[in-house]
Amino acid sequence: MLKNLFVSSRPLSWVNTAFPFAAAYLLSGGDVVTLVIGTLYFLIPYNLAMYGINDVFDYESDLRNPRKGGVEGAVLDRSMHRPTLIAVAITNVPFLVYLVAVGSPLSWLVLAISIFAVIAYSAKGLRFKEKPFLDSLTSSTHFVSPAVYGLVLAGAVFTPQLWALLGAFFLWGMASHAFGAVQDVIADREGGLASVATVIGARATVRLSVALYLLAGVLLLVTSWPGPLAALLALPYAISCAAYWNITDADAESANRGWKRFLYLNFATGFLVTMLLIWWALS
Repeated sequence: MLKNLFVSSRPLSWVNTAFPFAAAYLLSGGDVVTLVIGTLYFLIPYNLAMYGINDVFDYESDLRNPRKGGVEGAVLDRSMHRPTLIAVAITNVPFLVYLVAVGSPLSWLVLAISIFAVIAYSAKGLRFKEKPFLDSLTSSTHFVSPAVYGLVLAGAVFTPQLWALLGAFFLWGMASHAFGAVQDVIADREGGLASVATVIGARATVRLSVALYLLAGVLLLVTSWPGPLAALLALPYAISCAAYWNITDADAESANRGWKRFLYLNFATGFLVTMLLIWWALS
């Protein structure tokens, strides 16, 4: 059971939600105790909720998806569905109680939006992941909202440059989700699932992803120095996606190679972003 829960939480992606919160909260002057508790929450329980709920409600399509069953997601046996949802509740609620207790009404609102997006993306009756374009918007919210929450919780001042940074991050998240959907076009269609990629096709989705990455880079150019240097970090993502510029729906699964590059590219980008944040903090 623990192994299934571990795989379902997508450990390679834990840092993608924990880092935005930790960086935003720390650089905004947050206290150490909440920094640690909040980072732990967005590191593991939050990801177990996001991906575990997804694996439960995507069971039928995951059975048809050849990339499921490893670091890219578990194929949870039906016997694991109820235990997974129970584990999500048990691991999330204590952290959320603490975060609500130390927060303000505005931080409660941001946290509520974040949790709602996690649930609404996959849960039966909502299924935002099956609403083209809303699927990418919701997925991006999963990663940007921890940063916004950290900023609000610490009482940060939202300047135009900060809004540009968050906007760039949001476009990056949309681009990443859209490109990730390309590899699942066939499996999703066989499973009766809709996504931005199943609706507009693999080729158009790849080109949309490239455009969104480049737009994210443009927004970063108006951030405070050394923020504009981060614009260069959007280029490897755009180039990696552009390799599939003429992909067809029939060979959409080949985009999985690009998606795997994306997973590891995140670690290199995260390191460079950390260096830029340290530079900014010391300047």
